[in-house]
Amino acid sequence: MRQLDEQEIKIVKTLIRNPRISDNQIGHQTGVSVRTVNRKRKRLEEEGMLSYYTNLDLGPEGTGQFLARHIYLIKFRLGISQEKIINEVKEEPNVRTVYTEMIYESHLAEIDGHTTLVMIIEGKTDDEINIAFNSKIVPALEKNHGKDCIFQVQTIRLGGRIRLFHNYLPMVNMGKGFIKNSWSDDAIFVGPIAAKQKDKMRQIEPV
Repeated sequence: MRQLDEQEIKIVKTLIRNPRISDNQIGHQTGVSVRTVNRKRKRLEEEGMLSYYTNLDLGPEGTGQFLARHIYLIKFRLGISQEKIINEVKEEPNVRTVYTEMIYESHLAEIDGHTTLVMIIEGKTDDEINIAFNSKIVPALEKNHGKDCIFQVQTIRLGGRIRLFHNYLPMVNMGKGFIKNSWSDDAIFVGPIAAKQKDKMRQIEPV
């Protein structure tokens, strides 16, 4: 288990507030030296623990391109492994596909021993999502995994987004693309401080 130290927590919290911030600005705001910020930030990136994403809101409060969103739980027949699904994704051509156009988010899961794809699919209407799923996504899956690859499908209609990536609450703490300055650092969660660091902090606490 990899736990963040106190300096890493300060750096990551600052980046959660503003992923575009420079190392110099992080150092100024946190009191961590710029050289240390640069080194620790690069390490977190190289370890795959720190990533940066841009979310363009295509929903009702954004461009309005998509007005409906459903979760699909696609349970595959026994014998189709997660590795097979991962290989399919890796082999997907680097161009816009039906998956890119329709799927907001997708995850691998396991239900009752079956490999399962959990997809959040967007569309203009509920009917459009249902039609596109059956006419585009199902044929694409069957092409890659066989006509009888799908064992069961369940759907859930989604409403408004409340929380993303632990800390982003669009209805509450977001403004102009960033977490609001009024949102406390204590309210930003990045995991526990490493045990050794906790012990060190206890040793220097005043009695």
